Parts: sequence; structure tokens; C-alpha cells
Amino acid sequence: MIKVGILGASGYTGAEILRLLATHPEVEVASVSRQAGGEKLTDLFPSLRGHFDLELIAHDPMAMAGSCEMVFCCMPHKASMDMVPALLDGGAKVVDLSADFRFDDAAIYEEWYTKHTAPQLLKDAVYGLPELYRKKIKTARLVGNPGCYPTGAILAVAPLLKKPIIDTDTIIIDSKSGVTGAGAKPTEITHFVSVNEDIRAYGVASHRHTPEIEDQSSKLAGKNLQVSFTPHLAPMDRGILSTAYAKLAKKVSTAELIELYREFYKGERFVRILPEGELPRTKWVRGSNYADIGVVADSRTGRVVAISAIDNLVKGAGGQAIQNMNIMMGIPEETGIDAPPLHP
Repeated sequence: MIKVGILGASGYTGAEILRLLATHPEVEVASVSRQAGGEKLTDLFPSLRGHFDLELIAHDPMAMAGSCEMVFCCMPHKASMDMVPALLDGGAKVVDLSADFRFDDAAIYEEWYTKHTAPQLLKDAVYGLPELYRKKIKTARLVGNPGCYPTGAILAVAPLLKKPIIDTDTIIIDSKSGVTGAGAKPTEITHFVSVNEDIRAYGVASHRHTPEIEDQSSKLAGKNLQVSFTPHLAPMDRGILSTAYAKLAKKVSTAELIELYREFYKGERFVRILPEGELPRTKWVRGSNYADIGVVADSRTGRVVAISAIDNLVKGAGGQAIQNMNIMMGIPEETGIDAPPLHP
């Protein structure tokens, strides 16, 4: 059994990783932490009763690395970069769920976040989108798990960027997320009475996931790209629906686009390309590690419309983190995360 630790287990992402690992046949959760510690895990998450009998310890990355082969670091940005070096020095492999190790260029990170205190690790960190970087993930000791918005957005546009099929200067991405994407700590914006019966744009022209989407899109296209990205907060607890638009460089049909996507994602267990006439819905992926993608050629405007749906807590966070762990540890990739979505 692989001994696993979760550094920062008290948030939504930590809880989701625990939920999924509870039935993972190759894993034993050996250590979980919270800032103060001293609390029973099942007191914090009563839903996990009968699955775990653990006490939350105070954050101690070196101690956790001493008892765990793999650690999921679920700390906020900046806090992660302060702890990941100790985890690696202690011999653990790490999947980091903050933004701290998603970029190989510290300057990009520092422009949007803060000064990076462990830039020496960026050259070794692998961006954890298995559909693009599986071979590198296999041999990595540090994986930067993608953000939830970038996961849905990049999967939606990736096939279009590998072929000369769109004008890459015209990419617009509109995403709508459930409130869990804002984290477990309540704010005035995420309070029930603020979110219910409402939908709002936020981070317009300034959201921190923009450079992540641009960085990966540029790597796919082989040139520097800029995209227009606008996120929205929707009155639901989980799920992200991303709609990407771009001007077509040549005339193609919807059927041809669907075939392009099917070929690009051939053999990918967790990407489902929908047939012509069907478009993704967040309810169809809820609670699962699947990404559903639909694509349409708009002959009237000469644009392509690509739509993806993911569960922001699973494929957008905890499920993808476990998918990365499985690859890093030589376990069949789907182990522990192969359940179908919850029925609507």
C-alpha cells in the first residue's frame, strides 16, 4: 500500500481527495494536517465516518514526508512554495494543488501572484494535465496540478491549437463555476444570499488563471498567445462549464471538428467527446473525473464553439491530483477515480 499524506486537508479540495481515496485499493492515508491540528478528521468531515480514524496534525512537511511516499499539498499559493521543498527533501513525491508550481517561468508567476521563493524547483515541476503531459508525469517527483478553470479551458481548445484550423488571435473563453471554486472560507461574495438566484462575472481581464491558460495554449500552438478569459460565479455548488470561441481559418463542418477532437483524445479514459447535436452539462460530470466536450462549427459567423464541462472539485482538483498520483506511482491511471458521475 502507498502511504499518502494530505498537507492542508481541511478545505474542499482536501475533503474531495479524502472522499476519493477512501475506496482507493492501493492507498493508505497515513497523515492529514491542518494549521492548528488536534482535531479528529471525522469531526471536521462527518461524511467520512467509517472510512478514516485519523487526527489532524499541525503542518509539518518534514514529518509528513517521513511517514508518506506521496503528499498532496493543498495549501494556498505562497504557503505551498514554503513547504514543498521540505517535502521533497524528505523523500516524498508531491502533487501540489496551488499555483506555485504550474509555471516553468518564475517571471510569469510573479507578475500575477507574488515573489517565488523556490524557483529552483520550477525546472523539475511538471504541469499535471495527463492528456498533454503523461510521459513527463510518469517520472516526475513534483507535479503542479492545474487550476480548475484552466483544466476545462485547455481541454476545450487543445485540439484546435495543434492544427492550423483557427485564427489563434481570436480565442475567447467564457467560464461559469460553482461556488466551491472560491474555497471553503465564506466571504460576502460567496454567502448564500449573495449567490442564490444570481450570476456574476468577476476577475474580468485580471483573473489569475488567465496566464495559466495562455501559457499552456502557447505551448500547444508553438507561439505566444493571448486569450480573453472571463469567469463567472454561478448559483451551484460544483461544476464548471467553459465555452471557447475562435475564428476558423478555413471552412470545416461540425462533423469534421468532432472527428478532430475524437482523434486528439483517442484512448483518453476521462475525456468524452459528445456526438453531434449534444452539448455538455455540468450535471453529466458531477462527482466524477470526466471532462465532457462538445464542438460546433458556426457556418454563419465562421467561428468554432467548443464547450467543456468538468466537476471543479474532481477533474478540476482532487480527482486529477489522484490521476497524477496514479501515473507517478505506476498504478493504472483510473484506479480509485473510475466511478461514473452522480445521476442528476
